[in-house]
Amino acid sequence: MAIFKSKTNTKKANAPKAEAKKVETKVSATKKTDRPSALAEYANILVHPRITEKAANMTANGVYTFDIRKSATKKDVAMAVNALYKVMPIKVNVVNTPAKRVQMRKKRGFGKTSATRKALVFLKKGDTIRFS
Repeated sequence: MAIFKSKTNTKKANAPKAEAKKVETKVSATKKTDRPSALAEYANILVHPRITEKAANMTANGVYTFDIRKSATKKDVAMAVNALYKVMPIKVNVVNTPAKRVQMRKKRGFGKTSATRKALVFLKKGDTIRFS
């Protein structure tokens, strides 16, 4: 049964412990080539402009409305508008529109509209955004 018995080394037990040397590694700041461009990222934040009668009336005052992603923040929206339309917003308001229960016209029962998120982008006087 000597195979299963653990052997102890008395030299290692009595020897002083050596300090472990710390190895410093520098992380190089290299650009990731597989990452999409900044414009592609910003185009992902703004889903599309919200074209409604109310939004069209607000554009006269320099307020533009966009549907945005659920995870987008006010800073993300401001940077996306700046990158895509070359105008810097003064202020950005974000509104969560809840899902609503609607009655189906042709079928019996009820359905549900999806919850969305919209951003109101305020621009300086004289700045405009053209949607083409």
